Amino acid sequence: MNKNRDLTLKWVANISFVIIAFIVLFPIIGLLVSSFRPSSDLMRDGISLSIDFSKLNLDNYLYIFNEASQYWSWYGNSLMISALTIVLSLFFSSMVGYALAMYDFKGRNLFFVSVLLILMVPFEILMLPLYQLMVGAHLIDSYFAVILPLIVAPVAVFFFRQFALGLPKELMDAARIDGSTEYGIFFKIMLPLMGPSLAAMAILQGLASWNNFLWPLLVLRSNSMFTLPIGLATLLTPYGNNYDILIAGSVLTIIPIIILFIFFQRYFVAGLTSGGVKG
Repeated sequence: MNKNRDLTLKWVANISFVIIAFIVLFPIIGLLVSSFRPSSDLMRDGISLSIDFSKLNLDNYLYIFNEASQYWSWYGNSLMISALTIVLSLFFSSMVGYALAMYDFKGRNLFFVSVLLILMVPFEILMLPLYQLMVGAHLIDSYFAVILPLIVAPVAVFFFRQFALGLPKELMDAARIDGSTEYGIFFKIMLPLMGPSLAAMAILQGLASWNNFLWPLLVLRSNSMFTLPIGLATLLTPYGNNYDILIAGSVLTIIPIIILFIFFQRYFVAGLTSGGVKG
């Protein structure tokens, strides 16, 4: 009886997951299908799954690959900014989170409470002082203006701190006995053990940086420095539209995130669950 009930629950769960997956993937499938449709169809019917195979073509993608040179400039900017954001954020945020978890120093709890308070403040409130800081540092219209406010993210610090709380401090004591420095302990012993948390945060930080629109819009000026979200937004003007190119370009923007998730997905769940239950 229990066996039949477990089997029924398993089937119900699987069917539910398939339905949820279809609901989640529906917009992406609609976007993919629409990227092969001409602009006139998009203006008349919008994004939909109704397929007229006689009208599907590769014109939108051929235009992007052959004539839309600015698109690839935006693509390169987004790749560069996202890659630098991921590397720098993981490096600095993991160090701060590790220090808050493993070292007992004066003001540690106050510092951690400050991190939590900043985590509660919407980024929109911080944009004005951050913008003034970038202007004062003469970093407007540069990669650094986009990256610097994101390299020590409060959510990443909190995440790494929670994960590091589960690491054995005995390894640190043993390394000190062997003559290792504190930096050596972190980089050679503890950081490899934080691999799942690094992979999980790499996906989250990469996704946030890749889709970031408002902050780059404030600090970037020249068209050649635009990231993909800003560049694609410029395709829509009061004097015309390029929905066909916009949708095809949006489909291509999904590829880096898929690649990032494929590389790190095996650690993603482990990193999130471990970071969520420690401490």
